[in-house]
Amino acid sequence: MDTALRATVTTPEYGAASWLAKRAELHGSREALVEGARRLTYRELDERVSRLANLLRGLFGMRRGDCVATLAVNCIEFVDVFFATARIGALLAPLNWRLAPPELDYQLRDAGASVLFVGPEHEGLAAKLTTPIATNRRVAFGPDYERLLAASSAIAPPIDEQARFGDPHLILYTAGTTGHPKGAVLTHANVFWNCLNVAPPVGLGPDDTTISLLPFFHSGGIGLYLVPTLYLGGRVAIMRTFEPDALLDLVRRYAVRVIFGVPAIWLELLKRTDFDSAHYPSVRFCISGGAPHPLAVMEAVAARGFGFLQGYGLTETSPGGTLMPVDDWRRKIATAGKPFLHVELRVVDENGVRCAPDEIGEVQFRGPNVFAGYWQRPDATAEAFTDDGWFRTGDLGRLDDEGFLTLVDRKKDMVITGGENVYSAEVEDVLFAHAAVAEAAIIGVPDPKWGEAVFAVVVLRPGMRVTTDELGEHCRARLAKYKTPKGYAFIDALPRNAAGKVLKRELRQRFGGGR
Repeated sequence: MDTALRATVTTPEYGAASWLAKRAELHGSREALVEGARRLTYRELDERVSRLANLLRGLFGMRRGDCVATLAVNCIEFVDVFFATARIGALLAPLNWRLAPPELDYQLRDAGASVLFVGPEHEGLAAKLTTPIATNRRVAFGPDYERLLAASSAIAPPIDEQARFGDPHLILYTAGTTGHPKGAVLTHANVFWNCLNVAPPVGLGPDDTTISLLPFFHSGGIGLYLVPTLYLGGRVAIMRTFEPDALLDLVRRYAVRVIFGVPAIWLELLKRTDFDSAHYPSVRFCISGGAPHPLAVMEAVAARGFGFLQGYGLTETSPGGTLMPVDDWRRKIATAGKPFLHVELRVVDENGVRCAPDEIGEVQFRGPNVFAGYWQRPDATAEAFTDDGWFRTGDLGRLDDEGFLTLVDRKKDMVITGGENVYSAEVEDVLFAHAAVAEAAIIGVPDPKWGEAVFAVVVLRPGMRVTTDELGEHCRARLAKYKTPKGYAFIDALPRNAAGKVLKRELRQRFGGGR
């Protein structure tokens, strides 16, 4: 046998910008993006990306490894920035526009962003930022942005300047357990493997249109299904904000087969008498994730004639982790399904030993979709992984004898409200800063619309008084709206164990119905 064989390349050499360029070459006249009355073909999108890449290099002097930030609702311009940063090997930090100015300032400084792109809806918010970049190198999406693009060269920068397959691309900030969020770094490879994971199970292809509902500062907004659809050569209809009539109009117009949303979206749609398979026969699957999901909602959507697939993932898994197999959704509707094709999953006990079927333990993932680590946080990165390379989710779950995952709780005291992660320690720190508060504990309580709501249990200092309105005003000035407690309870002392740890399980049983 001849052993002198040529070594083969086993992974793509370049990142996301090369995928777009290839689509423009193969299917340039095919429609790529729709946003209201605006439409772009793959060729037009690729040209805009090259113009922006040259603008970043020329006007701002950006090079490989530099960082760009965005503060904008879902829009075509965000897609420009996503691929343009890839075309020059830069990083992108999409900022959560629901955050308060101090939180955004921290993330801009932490990411080391060189340029901030701002949508028209958030110019007022950007004006409140104190980070120098927010005033010195801020570009507003709109007419001025379009003029800058038009004046820039449409010739793609040299391919050697593009991001390589394993290079970092996205810095996505997750809620912090110690008062500051961590930037989860996703590489081009992570995003690529997510495309291969999430599209085939629901049969997405180049003839499909998907609707981008989740905000693009979320890994879910990017990975379910913006980039996978563009990778496949399909069409993405972008919604700047969720509005039921507009969503269903897009579903009807483009014969959409798959809709992805969080619980609050399904609750809104279920209010409509016409949300059923008879009125929208193209829809095959409704897919949900991002928050604890009431079984009653899932069953109500299914009763309207739609297949309902529940999934589970995290920013750190790009985000696809598990999804309900399409053949099993009826009999296993209450579970989060099974891991995607290129994902490994295990549930382990406190000693790292795999749990027996239906035994509760920590859910852990391993695979090419798992993130590269936390931005400039080697300590947090090391803590997040086991010695044998498994990512610790901090979530508790169990696998049944068929391998279906059911989530039961979270090790970390995190509240997921409307798809947004809220860590209790961050909110507790803000409450502790109030002069009247001696102690505070944050728990999640069931909420029919958002899945969970943030609830504060407060112990006041002796002789001090404060109203819930005053605490709410205090929190809103320092936190994003969704992190601000929606309810308060005042008690004499927090329950603790012998080691002094607050027994939040008891608080949930008392104030949150056991959750």
